[in-house]
Amino acid sequence: MNHRYVLISPCRNEAAYMRQTLESVIAQSIQPTRWVIIDDGSTDETPNILAEYAARHDWITIVTRADRGRRAVGSGVIDAFYAGYESIDPDAYDYLCKLDLDLRLPPRYFETLMQRMAADPRIATCSGKAYIETPEGLVHERHGDETSIGASKFYRVDRFQEIGGFVREVMWDGIDCHRCRMLGWIACSWDAPALRFVHLRPMGSSQQNIYTGRMRHGYGQYFMGTGFIYMLANAANRITEKPYLLGSLAMFWGWTRSALQGKPRYADKAFRKFLRRYQWRALLVGKQRAIAEIYRGKGID
Repeated sequence: MNHRYVLISPCRNEAAYMRQTLESVIAQSIQPTRWVIIDDGSTDETPNILAEYAARHDWITIVTRADRGRRAVGSGVIDAFYAGYESIDPDAYDYLCKLDLDLRLPPRYFETLMQRMAADPRIATCSGKAYIETPEGLVHERHGDETSIGASKFYRVDRFQEIGGFVREVMWDGIDCHRCRMLGWIACSWDAPALRFVHLRPMGSSQQNIYTGRMRHGYGQYFMGTGFIYMLANAANRITEKPYLLGSLAMFWGWTRSALQGKPRYADKAFRKFLRRYQWRALLVGKQRAIAEIYRGKGID
């Protein structure tokens, strides 16, 4: 099994969380060949912390970008990712991972991902599952098994190149998984003890508030090409998530407002057609069966 993997981590003002991520990567049973961390204009202690760790570990490289004056989710994060990606020779590695700096990983995390990918060459991208810490204990964030999680998106390098990489827009971490399936590859995540990581900042939140995060998600669904009926069903399905009802309404309003404003959508018409066909089947027969039908059509049992 080849173990050459590179981590690429965009970050901005992550001083409150990043030491836990840094320490959990250093403690991995198989350490990365290289870790490129992009400081995307941090104004807190992030640069000092990064310098401290880079001085101790020669496989950690820091790329510094100028402060744009704000946190930019979606396009900004992927722009920062590519500032790191362009500093490496991708062909020198077997795998790459876009890794956030607000996670705490179990010690065999990357070893386990590589073992599972080596066992099934059809897997293009994968991840473990994210949990958040609450007073009642760890709570699982809602992620479908048919996607790799954006906070820890592990890829075969050649598959990443063949899908054209990440789209520089919100919902980049959903578009890439659908593109993998279009090409006949598997995107997935697993809930196993060795693959459960702690997300120190809850998914769907933002630098402003969780409602802004949910509205942003709705816009991302619109940009990707999600249809009205599927979006309505998706919002209704998440009514039981905190913040109850209001979070779903914010998500649906994000989609609706984008449609009313006539905002641009992802330009690949073949992709949008593929997505709509999948979404209608998911509404009729369920996600799991709809995904299975796609794989069967691509010759994947």
